[in-house]
Amino acid sequence: MTQAVPTGASTEQVTIRRARASDAASIAGVRIDSWRASYRGLVPDSYLDSLQPEQSVKLWEQVLGASSDAACTFVAEAGGEIIGFASGMTLADSKFGCDAELSAICVLPDEQRRGLGKKLLANVAATLISAGATGLMVWVLAKNEGAREFFKALGAEQLFEQTFTWDDGTELDEVGFVWRQLKS
Repeated sequence: MTQAVPTGASTEQVTIRRARASDAASIAGVRIDSWRASYRGLVPDSYLDSLQPEQSVKLWEQVLGASSDAACTFVAEAGGEIIGFASGMTLADSKFGCDAELSAICVLPDEQRRGLGKKLLANVAATLISAGATGLMVWVLAKNEGAREFFKALGAEQLFEQTFTWDDGTELDEVGFVWRQLKS
């Protein structure tokens, strides 16, 4: 599934396509850049400052190498560069009435608010539906207002908030959102 998406201010086209193992380094870089922009002040700065692409490239190579309809990643690409990605998977055991999870969605800060996140999510959802998924969940930091508004605008229902402990012992709150009936 590949889509060309016109960009807002630019004449350059953005293509949404299935990620390949060779995209691992670019995906790791996009994740770091978007996390540093979106999570500064929400998670420990020391963690954000220490992020290195090399640390997650191997993980992304494994994820992308195992890609199927039950676990998929899509990228947004412009001018040969990856500017965003989304990843999801079906769950062996349903949680909160959902049998799939959006595990990541990241778009470079300068590329946000152009509809790319929505297109990436739509591709992940359609692929998970083809794998038999009927409900999708996603977790977001409670203080990440931009992400919360994004998911609400796309019809996700907020379930609840819970606290979890970050690696350094910091307690953070996260919110679970669900789409109980996925539609392609």
